[in-house]
Amino acid sequence: MTRLSDRKKKILSAVIEEYIASAEPVGSKLLAEKAGLRVSSATIRNELSELTSLGYLAQPHTSAGRVPTAAGYRLYVNELMEQPDLSREEAARIDSSLAGKAQGHEQMLDDAGRLAADLTDYPALTLSSQGSDTVRRFDLIHVDANTFIIVLLLSSNQVKNKLVHLPFSVEEAQLRRLSAVMNANFCGVGEAEITGERIYAAERAIDDRMGLTAVVAGFTIETLSQSHGARAAISGGAKLLRQPEFQDPAKAHSLMDYLSDAAHLSELPCDGFDCAGGTDVKVLIGPENVAEELRDSSVILAKYDAGDGMQGVIGVVGPTRMDYSKVAAKLSYIAAGLSRALAGNAGNALPGFGKLMLTEKKEKSDS
Repeated sequence: MTRLSDRKKKILSAVIEEYIASAEPVGSKLLAEKAGLRVSSATIRNELSELTSLGYLAQPHTSAGRVPTAAGYRLYVNELMEQPDLSREEAARIDSSLAGKAQGHEQMLDDAGRLAADLTDYPALTLSSQGSDTVRRFDLIHVDANTFIIVLLLSSNQVKNKLVHLPFSVEEAQLRRLSAVMNANFCGVGEAEITGERIYAAERAIDDRMGLTAVVAGFTIETLSQSHGARAAISGGAKLLRQPEFQDPAKAHSLMDYLSDAAHLSELPCDGFDCAGGTDVKVLIGPENVAEELRDSSVILAKYDAGDGMQGVIGVVGPTRMDYSKVAAKLSYIAAGLSRALAGNAGNALPGFGKLMLTEKKEKSDS
């Protein structure tokens, strides 16, 4: 498109920022009062007319003011918007929400999604490429003569467990031996490598004639098979209803139904990020979204490092009349905090994990 003069850029910025704030078409008289251009309303009207003919603005009605088009928003995001700093309160809230929590990957992402939704007042989404998990640690916890718990600490820092009821008795010493063998031979092993031969060798090593090794290996295979692919989640979907653009229930519910399907979220383009100010952020405006349900919406995504060579994105979905600069700044800060928190949690062993779980279980059994 035609290169814009500085005055046209200033007028376009003023229209977009006023429209973001008011959700009402912006007229020349209001711009003359607020934009600080020191030119007449007639001059501003001429500039608005040219910006409209160039495709950056639209005029809903002949007598109405102007509203930004997708092209106008794109130019604004790429060249015109300022990069605001977060307030101390917002930064402190994000830091305290994400720092120092020894919790699983999934829980941390869910917390980050809720935080992003609360801070932006838009529905927030989290996407993570889970890759191929392995087991970092096995714990087998004796409950009673016929019951034990399998606890798996995965490479993604998730904890999976299963309560196993047996038709025969098992002693705590047997579980300790099996746990040692599993940790020695099945940690860091992919699903495809847990073969019958490997299971049989482990059974022979501890003289397991009751099939306990196969039970633990079976749960491990089941868990690892479920960890493949991407994980997607949405938080704060009902926040759409607060936006003027989604007061039409049919329109709002169509988008909410789309966002509620994790498979749809997984289809969002999570590559080709632009690096601005050292942080990866991607903005998809209106028709730039491939899905028909998102054509009247904008999506802002920020990339984070999930550790172990994995990456993910956190983002929000809202109307094209979105405060792109503020939302991008908040998401960038949350993404950076997530990267730090996940890096801090990755590789952290949980000393005494089995002992702690056993103590908690005994306390519950005694109650």
